[in-house]
Amino acid sequence: FCSADTDSQEFVTGLSDTEEARARDTAAYMARRDLFTSGLEMERSEVISRKEAMRESAERISLNKREHFKRMNEDSLMHAPEFVIKPRSHTVWEKQCVRLHCTVSGWPDPRVIWYKNNVAIDPLASPGKFKLESRYNFYRPTWWQWYSSVLPICGSSDLPLVGPVSEYGITFQIHIVDTFGVSFGREGETMSLGSTVIIYPALHRYQPEIQWYRDDVLLSPSKWTHTHWSGDRATLTLTHLNKEDEGLYTLRVATKSGYETYSAYVFVKDADAEVEGAPGAPLDVYCLDANKDYIIVAWKQPAVEGGNSILGYFVDRCEVGTSHWIQCNDTPVKFARFPVTGLVEGRSYTFRVRAVNKSGISRPSRVSEPVAAMDPADRARTSAPWTGQIIVTEEEPAEGVVPGKPSELQVTEATKNYVVLSWKPPGEKGLEGVMYYVEKCVSDTDNWQRVNTEIPVKSPRFALFDLAEGKSYRFRVRCCNSAGVGEPSEPTEAITVGDKLDIPSAPGKVVPTRNTDTSVVVSWEASTDAKDLVGYYIEASIVGSDVWEPCNNKPVKGTRFICHGLITGEQYMFRVRAVNAAGLSQFSPISEPVEVKAAIASPAPPYGITILECVRDAMVLSWKQPTFIGGADITGYFVDYREVVDGVPGKWHEANVKAVSERAYRVSELRENRKYQFQVRAANMAGVGIPSRPSDTFLCEEWTIAVPGPPHDLQVSEVRSDSLLLLWKPPVYQGRDPVNGFYVDIKEGEAPEEAWRGVNTKATEKTYLKVKNLKEGETYVLRVRAQNKAGVGKTSDVTEPVLALTKPGTKEIHVEVDDDGVISLNFECSDITPDSKFVWSKNYEEITDTKNLFKSPGEEDIGVYSCLVTHTDGASSSYTLSEEELKRLLEVSHEHKYPIIPLKSDLAVELQEKGKVRFWLQAEKMSANGKVDYVFNDNVLSQGEKYKMNFDKNTGVIEMLMESLTPADEGTYTFQLNDGKATNQSSLVLIGDVFKQLQKESEFQRKEWFRKQGPHFIEGLSWEVTPDCCVILKCKVGNMKKETSALWHKDGHQIKADEHLGFTEGVLKLEIAQISRKDAGVYEVVLKDERGKDTSTLNLTDQVFKLKIIVKIIFFLLLFLANSSTPLKITSTDEGIRLYTFVSFYNDLLQVTWHYKDSAISFSDRIKSGVVGEQLWLQITEPTEKDMGKYAIEFNDGKGGLRRTVELSGQGDFVFLNIDRARVAGGLPDVVTIQEGKALNLTCNISGNPVPEVTWLKNDREITSDEHCILKFESGKFASFTITGVNTSDSGKYSILVKNKFGTESGDFTVSVFIPEEAGGKRK
Repeated sequence: FCSADTDSQEFVTGLSDTEEARARDTAAYMARRDLFTSGLEMERSEVISRKEAMRESAERISLNKREHFKRMNEDSLMHAPEFVIKPRSHTVWEKQCVRLHCTVSGWPDPRVIWYKNNVAIDPLASPGKFKLESRYNFYRPTWWQWYSSVLPICGSSDLPLVGPVSEYGITFQIHIVDTFGVSFGREGETMSLGSTVIIYPALHRYQPEIQWYRDDVLLSPSKWTHTHWSGDRATLTLTHLNKEDEGLYTLRVATKSGYETYSAYVFVKDADAEVEGAPGAPLDVYCLDANKDYIIVAWKQPAVEGGNSILGYFVDRCEVGTSHWIQCNDTPVKFARFPVTGLVEGRSYTFRVRAVNKSGISRPSRVSEPVAAMDPADRARTSAPWTGQIIVTEEEPAEGVVPGKPSELQVTEATKNYVVLSWKPPGEKGLEGVMYYVEKCVSDTDNWQRVNTEIPVKSPRFALFDLAEGKSYRFRVRCCNSAGVGEPSEPTEAITVGDKLDIPSAPGKVVPTRNTDTSVVVSWEASTDAKDLVGYYIEASIVGSDVWEPCNNKPVKGTRFICHGLITGEQYMFRVRAVNAAGLSQFSPISEPVEVKAAIASPAPPYGITILECVRDAMVLSWKQPTFIGGADITGYFVDYREVVDGVPGKWHEANVKAVSERAYRVSELRENRKYQFQVRAANMAGVGIPSRPSDTFLCEEWTIAVPGPPHDLQVSEVRSDSLLLLWKPPVYQGRDPVNGFYVDIKEGEAPEEAWRGVNTKATEKTYLKVKNLKEGETYVLRVRAQNKAGVGKTSDVTEPVLALTKPGTKEIHVEVDDDGVISLNFECSDITPDSKFVWSKNYEEITDTKNLFKSPGEEDIGVYSCLVTHTDGASSSYTLSEEELKRLLEVSHEHKYPIIPLKSDLAVELQEKGKVRFWLQAEKMSANGKVDYVFNDNVLSQGEKYKMNFDKNTGVIEMLMESLTPADEGTYTFQLNDGKATNQSSLVLIGDVFKQLQKESEFQRKEWFRKQGPHFIEGLSWEVTPDCCVILKCKVGNMKKETSALWHKDGHQIKADEHLGFTEGVLKLEIAQISRKDAGVYEVVLKDERGKDTSTLNLTDQVFKLKIIVKIIFFLLLFLANSSTPLKITSTDEGIRLYTFVSFYNDLLQVTWHYKDSAISFSDRIKSGVVGEQLWLQITEPTEKDMGKYAIEFNDGKGGLRRTVELSGQGDFVFLNIDRARVAGGLPDVVTIQEGKALNLTCNISGNPVPEVTWLKNDREITSDEHCILKFESGKFASFTITGVNTSDSGKYSILVKNKFGTESGDFTVSVFIPEEAGGKRK
């Protein structure tokens, strides 16, 4: 049995001929039910023909007699091939796939070849279009399949039959898995395409034939493409992507038993332009024509023109073996062909092209293949055998014969830039080396001019340049050799110089159709009267964006293209433009919008048919959902059955006329103890799919076992890296007693049967179970068993393998409580499609009314809530609502229903400047719509003269201001806040003593504010006693002006007037030198000017006697302290000398003054004074001869004072001090200039007792002695500094520091090193 098949979705392979008849038979009565009819279904509705009956008979005969044939001698059984069932004609829709099949017989098994229109079909000629498959074995018929991906199959098919083909006596099966998909790259990137190849049976070191094709052209390894075969994986690497690499890539794996192919498209985008707005690079640069004088370079225009239209192209050349590119044309050429001249004969060149527009120049194209500047005649006479020798063959010339006329002169190509002529040499053979002169003349004249006057051309082709555009010319050719110049050829017709190739017209109507979730099939009407058409460019735009992007960057020649890489769910429009060498056409009309969405198809067949229950006249079936649902929800299933008698299946009968939605169905009206087979078909809005494979044969007899039947409809959801959820339906057959629990078993996908283990040790009554503690990345399968009182029943079917892995982007259900207090469950899915639905369940039973969910939450809402998203790859999640969680959510809901505006601070009151009263509070957060009501004693207050309200919504501060308080303002103040549904209020009670105290304080501050607007007292009148035993009356005043006067009064009589005071704020004083009783009285100071006045009073009537006693005590105290002082003495310290005296005790009232030579000493950092205990001292740091002289300390006792003196001279302690402190006596220069490499030695004298410590510094950093720099200090007097060989790094500032307990001194010098050979003796 042979078939050729182009079905786009092949769900059943390897079916027998009777099964094929069964598929058409069932399709027939499905069509009669008028459900989902189409032209294909009508075609399937044909009744079984005589040929089909013959096929069934032939198959049975073949199966029954095959063993008999094996035992007999092959020679006696051999007979020629013959058709049992011939191929029949088919009528199919355009673009639909078709299957052709036939049944043949013959011994040995024949070999089949398919023909179309008497031409053998070669799968290699059109990879991916035809698929021929042969499966020979002893018991099964042979299949041939023919796939046509685009065009309908027309014409006749003939099948000559020949002998079988095998390799090593083995028929190999090829499977291409782990394939590459549609790929996207960018120019300059590297891309790898690869697929895993499985060949069965696997032979060690067997090497299949691996071939890669691009657009049906076989690829060979090059610097652009690398291929690799690892033994089980074929890889193609595109090392440097260019737009030339865009196209349909096909992997072909072949053995002598057959071949398999896989194809996918690769798209290459332009690299980012070097200049913004520049066009994309041209592509497919190649040599159109070449001889020793010129090479015509051709290319294809890019799809991306940039910001402006392309003005033209620059052609660059590079001689092979060099890397120097030379631009061939000074001005851009618009025509996509250009003759390059100025070449060296015999040398090879490569070419590249750049496009230019107003914005700039594009990147260069991919380099062309090398082309030699050589005449075709020379190229034809030159060969290069494998030995590497170059052999040139020529006929012996006939000397002295002038050649005849060239023939068939014609213009092969004409543009406004050049004209190409071609002709045939004269017919005579054996002529001496013939060359040619080309001549031209303007039409309507007979003035012929020789074009190549200097050197004749050798090849019978020639390009003419520098012709005047728009003029008409005629051309002719003369032959010449050493014997002379022959007669001219017949002239050509008049040729007008100009582009003979027009830009193609715009393509016609564009029709997009849905294809997949990311692609659209675009078809269009071809350009009319287009000459030398290169192809088409397609552009797409999202509706409303007004942005057009290219779908292909390499022209396609057909009128149908699949645009990939689109956004699912978006609406796209498309337009097309044609291209030839003359340029790009106008755009086609824009297509109607189309949504990017997978096209709808009929579903694949269900599978896994099992029996759930069996009685005397009925069986309950179950099955699994199809792996491919066709892009639309399955609307139902149809079940068929047939009786099997003695192993021979009968005719199919429909079990249900109306589709069933569940994946279980009871088939009734069966006969007891008869055997039956079943098949199931799924239906969606696109139609009814093909039936499943026939089930196993089941015996219809009543089950009487005590244990329950198998659970069914196992489903896996909520798959994570460590857990999954398994759901199932209870068994239909309960057994003797009702089912009371379930057990779940699990094992790794590839593990043996012994690896099954239980998930739950105690039976669960629920029909779902969360399986935890899975290993990430491991594959698992599961099954379920039911139990009743009699025991555990039969296991269910095993689930499909499940990978324990959390998919990227997986989200979980989360709970939200909105502002209205409504509790809601939310689930987000990133892989949603337009047809997806969110199916919510409670305890894994679908919730039909989700609107009233959690409307009045209570204990009845406790449970497990789950959500499943349809039309996704199993997106699902669950959430367990426990009693504790429900309680928490209800509390949050109440807070949201009846919200309270939080407060940072409650209502409070404070007094401000001028005695203003401020009531305020601060809210945590309020919106712009927040409002506040101000209430006093249940009366709402409003803005006015008495009340000033402010509400800062940014900070939440709310305040109310009152100028003053009156008795009527006593009561309760309340701020009532409202923000949407949220409310709050805060109150403050001001009554009784609290209110009176606040009112009194407010009134006082109000008066104070008015008082301070003019001159006023900051501090009132007070008194103090000075060290001179005087009494001072003083007060601090502020806000003074020059016009302000201060009047002093005693007992109402003015005693002093201060006018024109020169300060704004200061102290007024009144001195009483020797206070007595007559000074007793009431003293008053009055400040006044035009702004007002202020008064301060002090009563000294009862305080004069006390003041007199205080003054006397102070006087005697100071006198005692002055007289108790000891004579001045001098002592030495680490810092210098100190002069000091002692008193019995020290008091702050004692004032002392230090004098030097009868003048008061001005203190500084070097000369300081102070008190330590009872010692009064004067410190002189690092004294010199200038500090010698008479020093005195004067005590102020309130009258004349007491003075102690001492003479500081060059004798005694001072002399001792000057001798003993550390000093640098001399010997060091200020600057030392020395030549590099010389030795430097410096010595200085050091003095001091005790012997000082010596430290050397360079650039203020301490240095130590080493071999390069030697430091010495000898005899406590001589310090030396030596550098053995100076270099430029020794330049810098040097210091010597000497120190002992009596003082410190330093000496500095600078070292400058110069290099003598430097110009001018440059210093370092």
